[in-house]
Amino acid sequence: MKDCKEELDLSSSSHSSTSNSTLGREHGDPSFSSLSSLCSDVDDEGVREHLEGSHRWLRFVDAGEVDPLGEVDGKGDMSWKQVEQRFDRVAFRGSYGHDDHESFPTIDASQFGYCIGMQQTAQFAGELLQVLKGRKNHNNKLTKKEIYGYWHRLTNPSYSSSLQIFFDMCDKDMDGKITKDDFKQMIMLSVTTNKLDMKQEEAEHFASMIMLEVDTQQKGYIEFYQLNQLFRTALTKGYLSKEQNITEYTTTSSYDHLSIYQDNFHQEQHIITKSLPEILFRTYWRRAWIVTLWLIVCITLFTWKFIQYKHRAAFQVMGYCLSTAKGAAETLKFNMALILLPVCRILVTWLRRNPRISSVIPFNDTINFHKLIAGGIVIGVILHGGTHLACDFPRITGSNPIVFQRTFGTKFGNQQPSYFQVLCTTEVATGIAMVIIMVIAFSLATRMPRRQSPSLPQPIRRVTGYNTFWYSHHLLIVVYVLLIIHSMFLFLVTSFAEKTTWMYLAIPVLLYCGERIYRSIRSEIHEVDVLQANMYPGKVLNLKFSKPATFTYSSGMYIFIKCPQVSPFEWHPFSLTSGPNDNHLSIHVRTLGDWSYQIHNLFHQAMMSKPFDYPKVYIDGPYGAASQDHIKYEVVVLIGLGIGATPFISVLKDIGDRLHKPSNNQVHDVEIGFSKGPLKAYLYWITREQSSLGWFKDAMNEISQENQKQKVIEMHNFLTSVYQSGDARSILLSIIQALYFTKSGLDVFSKTRVRTHFSRPNWFKIFSNLACKHAGSRIGVFYCGSLKLARELEGLCTKFSTKTTTRFVFHKENY
Repeated sequence: MKDCKEELDLSSSSHSSTSNSTLGREHGDPSFSSLSSLCSDVDDEGVREHLEGSHRWLRFVDAGEVDPLGEVDGKGDMSWKQVEQRFDRVAFRGSYGHDDHESFPTIDASQFGYCIGMQQTAQFAGELLQVLKGRKNHNNKLTKKEIYGYWHRLTNPSYSSSLQIFFDMCDKDMDGKITKDDFKQMIMLSVTTNKLDMKQEEAEHFASMIMLEVDTQQKGYIEFYQLNQLFRTALTKGYLSKEQNITEYTTTSSYDHLSIYQDNFHQEQHIITKSLPEILFRTYWRRAWIVTLWLIVCITLFTWKFIQYKHRAAFQVMGYCLSTAKGAAETLKFNMALILLPVCRILVTWLRRNPRISSVIPFNDTINFHKLIAGGIVIGVILHGGTHLACDFPRITGSNPIVFQRTFGTKFGNQQPSYFQVLCTTEVATGIAMVIIMVIAFSLATRMPRRQSPSLPQPIRRVTGYNTFWYSHHLLIVVYVLLIIHSMFLFLVTSFAEKTTWMYLAIPVLLYCGERIYRSIRSEIHEVDVLQANMYPGKVLNLKFSKPATFTYSSGMYIFIKCPQVSPFEWHPFSLTSGPNDNHLSIHVRTLGDWSYQIHNLFHQAMMSKPFDYPKVYIDGPYGAASQDHIKYEVVVLIGLGIGATPFISVLKDIGDRLHKPSNNQVHDVEIGFSKGPLKAYLYWITREQSSLGWFKDAMNEISQENQKQKVIEMHNFLTSVYQSGDARSILLSIIQALYFTKSGLDVFSKTRVRTHFSRPNWFKIFSNLACKHAGSRIGVFYCGSLKLARELEGLCTKFSTKTTTRFVFHKENY
């Protein structure tokens, strides 16, 4: 949400409530038993100036909701021009007022919310309109002039003016007093507006809590000055002002951000400007040299084979088409072998433990490299197969018979074949079969069909999904068999020494097959029992397994799960949410596909039975992931979207354990050259629904409890369904949150010690604060979530690494 920047004050507008006369009244300050101590260090004059000069603390105009037609200016701020455009779009002409001969454009009162940018919160907009026009005014038609007056009252930068409107919204009977029932109704309106879940009894309890805090004389009501005192005390508390530092206020332009950022740095450190190429090189050099080496090998093989076939007799018939096809074939052999290595997960996990190897090879990008090689195979197939079909074969069948006999005669029994006869040969038929299978497997492995994107036509969506990807990918086993057959019947190669395909494939295929066999055996050895199953809102299943005696892992690693009752073949990866020192294994499974939906239902049915009869589950792992690298940094920033927080729960548990007592993993890490691990960790968890805050409730309470003395771990939850702090639609929730936390030490929404912030984080501000606080440090930023935010975070890491003495190193989880 954005506070409006309109500065016009409509002096002719009158307040509708009889409590208007209370504006500016000063009474003896009531004794705020809990909150007063929280603001003891805040100068009263500074508080007044801050509140009066900053309309953002209580704003009604919202610019966070995007106009479906995109009518929002460059900064995203709603202005009168946009309000007027919206009004004109929905207005109709009709008689208005006492003079039926005059007609004015009017809108229905129900469209008021749309005009001012509150179309998503029509109920709140309706209540707001009742206050603006006077509760006794029952006219349901609004003119542009009236909207203009209401708009400038809402955008009045005066804090007192905004507070008066809010007071009037609470004061339902317009008697200048707010009772507990008034607060209860306002709380329920805020809850509904922000898509939260709260029972009437809870709302009544919070209303009583506010009254107990403010109504010290037990009158049964509060007046304007008391509401003003409550806001002044709560909204200037550091507990809430910190919210402004890490939540997204989109009214602040990039220049404002830069100004704040520079001011902070002038106080904390000297800003330096590093060379962008230098930072990019330090960030991407591992990827760059691997990709460069791969390209060099591919180009070398292509060139070598291209030149070799340029001197063959067959070149007389097929020319450069033959050289191109054979050069592409050589790269295909190499890539068909190489593509297996990145998915040899045991091999990769073992290699990444060696600091010397992991320091030069980007093991976190193995899946991306696997995809890159697949792209190389596609190019190779197009060049090899396309050139053969479109150029080489037509030249063979259409060549001069004398030249044919001299070059290909013995290969085809001294009889020149037709194009169809060439296609029916073993080598060509197997080649075409391979292409067809690869087209199917590669197409179904792309993002849209694998995720069953809604943009796909309905008939296609029915036959796509993870299961389709999983089984179609195993068709590539047939491709490798056909590739060997294809390589043994080449009509241009008779010498066995030149049939080198098996040489390329031998070691990678043996490694891959050996690993799959070993994984199958190991999964039987690592027999586990399901100790506990918990169901959380949002269809999230938490499973706790017994920990096999020989099962050791590092925080951040993941395992594969198989449930034979769902599918005897499918294995799915899940991050471990248990710490390495826990005596059990734990995962969280969110229902996002058919397999997870079935396993969720299976365990739900099992939990309904007495006694519990949990389905049999097999595990395979553990396997390395990007989060393992947190051990390399003294400061880490962990960012998770939704269920993407799972790998970081294990990391936080491990950091806490390391600081309390040395673990086996810590000793091992020191032996192989890593540091003792992070001395400071930040978790930023962003989720959309309030119910999801319970997914990791036990773990967060445990981590918070252990972290109370050392303050090493700092955790922040972000609930994006709630309007930002300072918005009138969520301001009462902020007050309740502050009071509840002060009294109980728990967050009212998550029921943990971890603070829940409203709306999205302001990543620029967060990175700016981290760079100030940890000047000169090397900070590891670990992220698990959507690709869109990954690009933004990676860009910020580069930006702050070039502009400050702090270096941010970005890591993204890839499975």
